[in-house]
Amino acid sequence: MKCKAIIMLLGVWIFISCEDVIDVNLPEQETRLVVNGLLRVDIDQEFVNVEISMMETSNFFEDNQPTQVESAAIIYGIPDEFGEIPEPVFSNLAEREPGSGVYVPDPNFTSDQRIRTADVGPGVSFFLQITYNDRSYFARTEYASTVPINGLLQGDNTLFDEDETEVIVSFTDVPDQENYYVFDFGFGEFLALDDQFIDGQAFQFSYFYDSNLEPGQEINISILGATQDFYNYMDLLVEQTDNNGGVFQTPIATARGNVFDITDLDNIDVFDNVGQPELFALGYFAVVQEFTQSLIIE
Repeated sequence: MKCKAIIMLLGVWIFISCEDVIDVNLPEQETRLVVNGLLRVDIDQEFVNVEISMMETSNFFEDNQPTQVESAAIIYGIPDEFGEIPEPVFSNLAEREPGSGVYVPDPNFTSDQRIRTADVGPGVSFFLQITYNDRSYFARTEYASTVPINGLLQGDNTLFDEDETEVIVSFTDVPDQENYYVFDFGFGEFLALDDQFIDGQAFQFSYFYDSNLEPGQEINISILGATQDFYNYMDLLVEQTDNNGGVFQTPIATARGNVFDITDLDNIDVFDNVGQPELFALGYFAVVQEFTQSLIIE
């Protein structure tokens, strides 16, 4: 038995020592602009917290890196029956710190470029215009309101693992209209929910954290409003990322957002590049109302 074991170990050592290092040549992919443009509106604040992250895709083994754009601006207002905004308001953006890739209302502009919360409400449309590497990008979204969280409770149940922590969330849906919600549970964990089966009802559900939360730890949970398109986008991202690493860290290439390359388009009314499907940025631009509650883990 001992001789056989020694022979087996010797064979394993020879196998390992003879291993060759194999270089895998991954296909070169053209870099893309990545836009993290989720603007959360707190109606108790005077101004909307505008922070839009611009990144550039990198190779397979590296995280996306901050990048700089030539120009960026938000235009907003209430559109008329033709979808045009008769009295548009502009918010010109500038990089907050050199090299950060984070764009905020330009503090050095001749007038205040911040967006007042009082100017944001149902029916208001927002447009994001970006110039990057001599190409023009455009995104359009509508403001999405939401309802507050009624309550947060810590439960005792588990789903798959005894180390999970159950949090019970309750809210009341607005009746007689299609509503979409995105819940932000922190730690890069999101849940997209619609009201197809809960229209106008008080609703309660459980969410299970698979990470080890410590007693006394405070967690923040937010409910965000969502348009149907934003709901579909987040639902797809959550499914593809499986809540691993955060859905906004490295957007999946197959999850097309609403930021389109319009450089070569001759019809501004058709901005989604249906004739050039390979030209698009990653990420999403959305303006949503947010309510947040905190919970102390016991």
